[in-house]
Amino acid sequence: MDKEYIYIILADDDQDDRLFFTDAFSELKINTKVDTFKDGVELMDYLNDPESILPNVLFLDLNMPKKNGIECLHEIKRNEKFNDIAIAIYSTSSSEEDIEETFVCGANIYIKKPNDFNLLKKVLSDVVTINWQYHTSGLNKDNFLLRL
Repeated sequence: MDKEYIYIILADDDQDDRLFFTDAFSELKINTKVDTFKDGVELMDYLNDPESILPNVLFLDLNMPKKNGIECLHEIKRNEKFNDIAIAIYSTSSSEEDIEETFVCGANIYIKKPNDFNLLKKVLSDVVTINWQYHTSGLNKDNFLLRL
């Protein structure tokens, strides 16, 4: 099913981060539809609903209540239905352990949350305009971490 927009989902328990994220996309000149979820359980309930439209890119916070980002990532990667979703880890953590674990678990890119709104807009623009098919075909740790 071809859409004329890029469908984005953010799963993040921080209300301010969800607001900045949606505000940033509303200012970008990219045709997107953005939905947000406040925890991993809400996200997975949505993704597993047969009526749901699957996102092109899923931004996944690591530290969420009920079900964290790593648990969601494992569940998503075990289900072939989700193979075409590009997964961007979107976290305040810059821990090498978190970066390594999400890389090994199959996330497509790791982004440390910027705390500057203009930098956030640039990062989001860069991520949604990546040619994911090309980017993930030669996935290695050097192009996994989006350096700011």
